[in-house]
Amino acid sequence: MYKLTGVTKRYTRGRETVEALRGVDLTIEDGDQLVIQGPTGGGKSTLLQMIGALDRPTEGSVELDGVDLARVSEAKLTRMRAEKIGIIFQSVNLIPTLTARENVETALVPLGVKAAERRERAAEALRSVGLGERPGHAPAELSGGQRQRVAIARALVRKPRVLLTDEPTGNLDEGTRDDIMGLLEGLWHEYGLTFVLGTHDSSIARRASRPATIDAGRITLTEQAVARAAR
Repeated sequence: MYKLTGVTKRYTRGRETVEALRGVDLTIEDGDQLVIQGPTGGGKSTLLQMIGALDRPTEGSVELDGVDLARVSEAKLTRMRAEKIGIIFQSVNLIPTLTARENVETALVPLGVKAAERRERAAEALRSVGLGERPGHAPAELSGGQRQRVAIARALVRKPRVLLTDEPTGNLDEGTRDDIMGLLEGLWHEYGLTFVLGTHDSSIARRASRPATIDAGRITLTEQAVARAAR
C-alpha cells in the first residue's frame, strides 16, 4: 500500500535549517500494524504527516497505492485523504460547542454525505467505540478517555483503509491508556485496517506486531519487523 523512498523533510527556522526526516525508506503493507517509537523531536510526527498526506517531503516520494502524494494536486490530495485515511492526534481537537455525534459528523461533510446519513453513520461509529449512549454529550461532559473515543469514531466514520494515530494515549492515565489501546487493536482486527501509530511509550511499542524506532529523522525496524518483512 505505502512505499516511502528517500523521504527527507527540511524546515527553515530563521537562519537555521532543521532536517526532521533523513532519507527514510519504508514499506507498509495492507493490514500492517506498525508502531513507531521515538523521542519528542525525533521525527515520528513529521513521518505521520507524510503518510497522512498532511505535508509533502522536501525530497523523495511517498506512494499510496502507486500514487506519489508528493506530486499530485492539492485537490486530489485532499480527496485521497478524505476517502482513505483516518487520523487521530494526541490533542483530540473536538469542537466544544458540538455534541459527540455532531463532532463525528463533521468528518463526513467534505464527502457530501447527506444529513440523515451523517447522523446514522455517526451514531454507528460512536456505538463501535462504546459511546452509543453518549451521542448528545458535549466534550466538556466527557472524560479524557471518552473524548479520545469520540476522536476515534470521527476518524473511522469515513470507513478509511488507513488509521494513523500520533500519541493517542499521551494525555491519559495508565488504565485508560490500556483501554484505548485495546479498542484500537480491536478495531484494527475488525475492520482490516492498515494501522500506524507514533508513540514515545515503550509499553505501547512492545504490543506491536511490527515495531520500529525513529530518532534524529532516521527510522529503524526492529529485528522482529525485519524478520517479518523478509518472509
